[in-house]
Amino acid sequence: MASLDIYLTGIMNFAFTEEQDQLRDFVRSFLSEKSPEAAVREQMETEAGYDAAVWKQMSDQMGLPALIIPEEHGGQGFGFVELGIVLEEMGRALLCAPFFSTTLATLALLHSDDADAKKAHLPGIACGETTATLAYTEENGRWDDSGIEATSDGNSVTGTKSFVIDGHTASLLIVAARTEQGVSLFAVDSSAEGVSVEPLATMDQTRKQAKVTLDGAVATPVGADGAGWEILQTVLDLAAVALAAEQVGGAQFVLEMATQYAKDRVQFGRPIGSFQAIKHKCADMLVEVESAKSAAYYGMWCASEMNDELASVASLAKAYCSDAYFHAAAENIQIHGGIGFTWEHPAHLYFKRAKSSELMFGDPAYHREQLAQRIGL
Repeated sequence: MASLDIYLTGIMNFAFTEEQDQLRDFVRSFLSEKSPEAAVREQMETEAGYDAAVWKQMSDQMGLPALIIPEEHGGQGFGFVELGIVLEEMGRALLCAPFFSTTLATLALLHSDDADAKKAHLPGIACGETTATLAYTEENGRWDDSGIEATSDGNSVTGTKSFVIDGHTASLLIVAARTEQGVSLFAVDSSAEGVSVEPLATMDQTRKQAKVTLDGAVATPVGADGAGWEILQTVLDLAAVALAAEQVGGAQFVLEMATQYAKDRVQFGRPIGSFQAIKHKCADMLVEVESAKSAAYYGMWCASEMNDELASVASLAKAYCSDAYFHAAAENIQIHGGIGFTWEHPAHLYFKRAKSSELMFGDPAYHREQLAQRIGL
C-alpha cells in the first residue's frame, strides 16, 4: 500500500517547475531552428549522421552534454528530470546528434564510483570535446549479463560489440567485458591500436549504429573489477527511462501531426476528422500518449531520486512507451492515407524511429517479463 501511495502522490502532485518549463522552451526553440525535417534528412544521409557545427552549439551555447555532469567535473549539475525534458524535446525533433549515446557513457561513469575515471573523462564530455558511447551488446543480441562474451586481462579488451549507438564517431568507448572476477567496465580510446569500427546499415537512419571490433585494445578499468554488471543494471534502467522520455516526445509529435491532418484534409465535403473512424483513432492515440507521459514522467522522478521503485518503473515505462509510440506512429500513417507511405512525407521517419526504439534495450515483451520478475509475479 505504501508503494501505491507514493505512486499516486507522485503522479497527482507532479508538475514541472518554472525553470524546467523554461528549459523545455529553450531546447524546443533551439531544435526548431537546428533540427527541422530538412536538416534531419540531410544528416541521416551523411556518414557521421550529425552536424558537428550544431553539436558545438549544443555544447558551447546550450551546455547540453554537461547537463547531468556534476559541477566539480565541469558540468551543470542538473538531475534526471531535466535530462528527461531535453530528451523528450529531442525525440520530438528527431535530432541527429550523439547526445543519447554520450549520455549512456556518462551515466556509466557517474555510477561507477570511480573518481579517477570521472576526473579523466567527464570534463571532456561536459565541454563537448569528447563524444562517447556504451559498447555493451554483442552479436548474440542478448541484454542480460550472459550476452557479454568479450574478455579482458585487466589492461586490454578483445571481442566484438554490435549495435553500438554512434560507435562510428565516438571518441570514447565504455566497454563491458569479462575478467576472472566477472563482468567489468573499461574505457577505450576509439583511435587506439586494435580498435576497428564498421558502420551498420540500419532501418532508422536518424540514429546510427556500428560494430566495434576490439583486438587486444588498450583499456583502462572503470569501477571495481567484477562490478561491471551491477553498474550496468543501474545504467540500463536509467537508459530505459531516458529512452521512454524520448519516445514520449516522438509520440506527442505524431499525435499532433495526425490530428492536424485530420482537421485540414477534406473529403466528401467535410474534414476527415469528423468521421467516426478517424475521430476514434485520434482519441485512442491521445489516451495512449497521455498515459505514456505519466509512465515516463514517473520514471524520470524515480531516476532523479534513485529510489527502490526505479527498477520496476523503468521496465514499465519502457514497455508502455514503446507500444504507445509505435502504435501512434503507425496510426499516423493510416490517418494520412496514401501520402503517409511516401518517402517525401515525414511520417515514415517517426515510424522507423519508433520501431528502432521499441527494440533498443529490450522489446516490450522482454520488459514485461522483467517487470513481472522484479515485482515477484
